[in-house]
Amino acid sequence: MKFTALVVVIENTNEQIAIDVAKEAGAGTVTILTGKNIGLEEKKVFFGLTLEENVVALLFVLPRKLSMKVMKAIRVKLEIDNPEKFGFAFTMPLSHVAGLDINELHHFENDIQSLI
Repeated sequence: MKFTALVVVIENTNEQIAIDVAKEAGAGTVTILTGKNIGLEEKKVFFGLTLEENVVALLFVLPRKLSMKVMKAIRVKLEIDNPEKFGFAFTMPLSHVAGLDINELHHFENDIQSLI
């Protein structure tokens, strides 16, 4: 089975929505990294404090056939392609993967068989 890494960077307020949508689309385990978004434009300052956008990066390891289904579901639900909303997603092929949960692999196999 060939795997793909799906990375989704969104506002932290949309974290649970994205995870729920991804799981509905067949994703399993997710790793969540928190951070701040620093863009080209100056951030607003309020009483000397810079207002920054808090973001999360959701990292999924998925079978290649399932990765686009999960990515599309998140794109549609969170309107990532809308320029007025923040977020982006991308995939990367993985050539070597270790440490995946056996139960999750069986779950992926069943999902992929239902797609065929």
